[in-house]
Amino acid sequence: MSLKEMYSFDGVLVFGLLFICTCAYLKKVPRLKSWLLSEKRGVWGVFYKAAVIGTRLHLGVALCCLAAAFYVLFIK
Repeated sequence: MSLKEMYSFDGVLVFGLLFICTCAYLKKVPRLKSWLLSEKRGVWGVFYKAAVIGTRLHLGVALCCLAAAFYVLFIK
């Protein structure tokens, strides 16, 4: 992924989806949950909020990941 693609809309969308999926996965790991996702406010709170979005809306996030993958692989 080049720098030009990172600042396009679809690049930002893919980055956001991967960030949400990664934080939701890290929420399942006990050591990382207590270290990374303990803060609910501030800069570190972004990780917690992304993990909550990923776990509560897991079906929607999964469908968006599939749609983004289809777009990046076949349409773009």
